Amino acid sequence: MKIGVDYYPEQWDRALWKEDADNMKKAGVKIVRMAEFAWGRLEPAEGEFDFSWLDEAVALFAERGIEVFLGTPTNCPPQWMFEKYPEIIQADQGGNRISIGIRGHRCLNSPVFREKCRLIITEMVSRYRDNPWVVGYQIDNELEANYCCCPVCAERFREFVRGKYGTVEKVNRAYGNVVWSGEYSDFSQINPPFGSFRTWLNPSYMLDFNRYASESTVDYVEFQRKLIRSLDEDALITTNGWLCENMPDFYDLFAGLDFVSYDNYPATVLPEEEETLYSHAFHLDFMRGIKRKNFWIMEQLSGGLGSWTPMQPTPRPGMIKGYAMQAAAHGADAILHFRWRTAAAGAEMFWHGLIDHSNVPGRRLEEFCDLCREAEQLKELQGSVIRNQVAVLYSSEQEYAFKIQPQAEGMHYFTQLKAWHDAFTAQGIGVDIIDWHSPLQGYKIVVAPTLLVTDEKIVKNLHAFAREGGHLVLTNRCGVKGENNQCIMAPLPTVFADMTGAEVREYDPIGTARKKIRLTGDGWGQEDADKEAFCTLWCDILEPHGAEVLVEYVEDFYEGEAAATVNPYGSGLAYYVGTVLNRRTMHLLARSIAERADVAYYENIPVGVERTVREKDGRQWVFYFNNTEKRQSVKNEETRRLAAGKAAASDGALTLEPFEMKILQAEAEGRKVI
Repeated sequence: MKIGVDYYPEQWDRALWKEDADNMKKAGVKIVRMAEFAWGRLEPAEGEFDFSWLDEAVALFAERGIEVFLGTPTNCPPQWMFEKYPEIIQADQGGNRISIGIRGHRCLNSPVFREKCRLIITEMVSRYRDNPWVVGYQIDNELEANYCCCPVCAERFREFVRGKYGTVEKVNRAYGNVVWSGEYSDFSQINPPFGSFRTWLNPSYMLDFNRYASESTVDYVEFQRKLIRSLDEDALITTNGWLCENMPDFYDLFAGLDFVSYDNYPATVLPEEEETLYSHAFHLDFMRGIKRKNFWIMEQLSGGLGSWTPMQPTPRPGMIKGYAMQAAAHGADAILHFRWRTAAAGAEMFWHGLIDHSNVPGRRLEEFCDLCREAEQLKELQGSVIRNQVAVLYSSEQEYAFKIQPQAEGMHYFTQLKAWHDAFTAQGIGVDIIDWHSPLQGYKIVVAPTLLVTDEKIVKNLHAFAREGGHLVLTNRCGVKGENNQCIMAPLPTVFADMTGAEVREYDPIGTARKKIRLTGDGWGQEDADKEAFCTLWCDILEPHGAEVLVEYVEDFYEGEAAATVNPYGSGLAYYVGTVLNRRTMHLLARSIAERADVAYYENIPVGVERTVREKDGRQWVFYFNNTEKRQSVKNEETRRLAAGKAAASDGALTLEPFEMKILQAEAEGRKVI
């Protein structure tokens, strides 16, 4: 596991460089990321390249045995380029060029911009391809789906639609353009969604535009990847993803790259409301699931956030180290903290790094140094992987469809995924977040939350999974629409009804209008049937046709009606959960599902304590992380069996301070605690 930092030598006086490099080596830094915003310094005038300062910085780190990961600086073109080539500037929803002065204001499809990218990347990679300390390249920075509405992008969108459907008549059928006289007579009439009333636009057309916008960004990444690979066959290549408003399809974005990397900023203020899910365990499992292998963190929390928003509270003691260890537990093989020193100028001057503006080392840097020392003791984790028996399916299609047509006030696609992830991980059960079209072999339980949009492949895959013995969990809003984002004219859950053995007779999108509706049932285990259970946001009123009723409503006009069912299908089971359960009830239902599927779970894990496992060569490293601000104790068969010495009390209870990670390792010769 490598620990590193993000560093911007161009933003600091040269007199600081050597001192910074020395202090990084002393701290235990193994890798730095540089140059992703430095195009203006690397090419100060058109065709005039100056890499001398970067050469000097790279050499300083190389002399100290610190690797360098360079960013292609294409996120922020120089001002001279915008002045000379204004056509490279993004256009907004009105088709107008946006104002310059922020980052990321370039059009990814502009031929002129692509050519300028080719020149600067060629200069960079050709210069450093023989330097063994420059190990790889991050493409651009925090890329979003390409929503540019300039003439070039408008034509690219038309090409996307023409290539997909072939004729205007097929487009009209796929989009249902007969509604509101929206039928096209020529492809020239197809434009990006101009204007601010996007929620009034045709949902089928909007979903296709979002598909195009994602593919456009993927094409841009592939353009850079091919160029870098043609110049350096051995370099590592990635880009840094983040959960932005207009996310590209990450499974496509990272398909050709060597590994996934992610910018990880967990909460520094933990919510008091127990129903609020704040853990970045979901984000980390999501990143690992993109390529179904370990990943990197290219930016990790180092201080209080703030810049375009008011400053947030500083990380509590233990957060810097604890959140980094949390990332490692979920599969991060390298973790680079953003940033070494807080910027003294620019929009991010209050997005705090490890060292404050004072340039005086303090508590956060000290904790970072402790993290580096601990990482040195974990070298044996190199090559270890995570294998889980439970998967939650994510689909970019659903995310966009929910944004285009929100289903109920306060009901969001990602929230549903996080709730199911939390339900199983609260039992100490590892979860993979994977693409909805991924192969499902090897999983015992697959949860497919809110598949609002379906297609032939997902229907076939899920039927096969359950038929061959898998335990499938479907939820409310599954099967509502076909792949063109038009409603299916059949009782819900339509294409999945044969598996569920129940159909939706009626639904009630209660949203936030009602806080909760009480439930009863034994779907979460008989011993807990009398405990309070309730649901929120959405209520499907189910009509069982052979399915076993697990949960019933106990109030409103659907009192006594089924809310959740389970049905045998082939050699497996198909669950249908027609509502949004409160957190505690979700935990109990997940435990019941795990029991039926013969998936091991772990007792007495307090809320907020997370258990994950990495393994290699028959050995396992079990991570227990306390993601709360209070001391917690875990006592179960595993802690009694594996914990020894200072790690656990004589009765086997494992005590964890706030944000503390303890690692239990089973070895043939005995027990070991790290």
